[in-house]
Amino acid sequence: QVQLVESGGGLVQPGESLRLSCLCSSSIFEDYEMRWYRQAPGKQYELVASMDRFWSRTYADSVQGRFVISRDNAKKTTYLEMHNLVPDDTAVYYCNALTVLMISRREDGYWGHGTQVTVSS
Repeated sequence: QVQLVESGGGLVQPGESLRLSCLCSSSIFEDYEMRWYRQAPGKQYELVASMDRFWSRTYADSVQGRFVISRDNAKKTTYLEMHNLVPDDTAVYYCNALTVLMISRREDGYWGHGTQVTVSS
């Protein structure tokens, strides 16, 4: 079973930055599409950013220009750099890993337990 462990969340003030990390236990990390989701209180999950195995990136409109997704295949880690944070970014952030086969089958893939990000003055 593949495990994903997020870290890097915390309490920050508006305008500040955070970097989230997601460590993957799989030996084929480079084959996964990596995604970051978030869930704010009382709201549905939102896909924030994704990065496929060819390093193609996509972002939600709400974070475009402020967040950057990256990956280090040697460290089996994906990152989410978050800049100019606003209170609406407050949420639990989850890491998600999927193979191409999982995506084609519309499977959920593997999920971490999440890390809390709170943006408040």
